[in-house]
Amino acid sequence: MNRTREALAVTALTVCVLAGSGVGSAAAAGDPLLPHPGPEGLVWVEEQIGDGGVASGGAWDKLPTVLTVACEGGGEVRVTMRSQETEVAAFSVDCPAGAAGVGSVTMPAGVVRKGSFTIGVDASSEEIRWALTVTQPE
Repeated sequence: MNRTREALAVTALTVCVLAGSGVGSAAAAGDPLLPHPGPEGLVWVEEQIGDGGVASGGAWDKLPTVLTVACEGGGEVRVTMRSQETEVAAFSVDCPAGAAGVGSVTMPAGVVRKGSFTIGVDASSEEIRWALTVTQPE
């Protein structure tokens, strides 16, 4: 399918994880916070610690978009998604110590515009580990 080929090419070429304060990825501490999103996935950040985010391309405006964030460590993360320089989602996720908190938002088709998008994650503590996925289910 053309969409799959385009999404794979875009993902391979343009996905980058931005560490907000120079903090790198953490070593895996047990199971991943979120599983791989499969073929509907545009982005999967398996694990990050502290502030960070993602920049990507390949979004379609004709499909709904689901942004899911999981975190743990005590505190919270504030998540902001922008599509073509317009904020399309903002929410917070509680990050309990010793367990994963999960938050998600589903945006109808057309809210996320075709092309690039960015997601910022602002952690209340540099000890919080988080993961995120962006999917566009057909």
